[in-house]
Amino acid sequence: MTDTPSPTFPRLNEPAPDFTALTTDGVKSLSDYAGKWLILFSHPADFTPVCTTEFTAFANRQDEFDALGVELLGLSIDSHYSHIAWVRSIKESFGVDITFPIIADLDMKVAQAYGMVQPGASDTQAVRATFIIDPDGVLRAMVYYPLTNGRSVDEFLRMVKAMQTSDACGVATPENWQPGDDVIVKPPQTVAEANARIDEGLNTVDWYFTTRTL
Repeated sequence: MTDTPSPTFPRLNEPAPDFTALTTDGVKSLSDYAGKWLILFSHPADFTPVCTTEFTAFANRQDEFDALGVELLGLSIDSHYSHIAWVRSIKESFGVDITFPIIADLDMKVAQAYGMVQPGASDTQAVRATFIIDPDGVLRAMVYYPLTNGRSVDEFLRMVKAMQTSDACGVATPENWQPGDDVIVKPPQTVAEANARIDEGLNTVDWYFTTRTL
């Protein structure tokens, strides 16, 4: 009896696993997205109801992702022709155009590289995994959902906005931060800096907790 190989998992703030794969928009490689933000997300199967709600939600927010410079790329362990048929079905049944590519990953190479296949959930389907990759090809965030529950597209839009703000301004963002909210200032690194923080004219609740407007 052959043991099922343990899934591999990419790590945050390291280069995202490279790939070249057939999609509904031709062959795509990770290098095609250099200089852009990329959301790579997997779904368990085509022609399933939860996945259909997710794909229509991503498609309906396409303009918002475009405005942030974010490309979308779907994936499942289904055939290329299944993806094409499903995209056509979504258009016919729901009136929604899926304009982003979908990877056909029958050999599971991309899914295995990204840890999308988890034996505790399924050996033959990818879980609902989402990866946010920055313009330098670095994996910045990843979220896993169970097979039974759809993910929130709002949260991925929010996360990209938050990370872009952190990169541009050198700040952190609090729980459920939205554009326009105060941001968190980096805590002091020395006793002298901590003592001086109270006089810096910021919203300092305690020496380690300071916020400011942008």
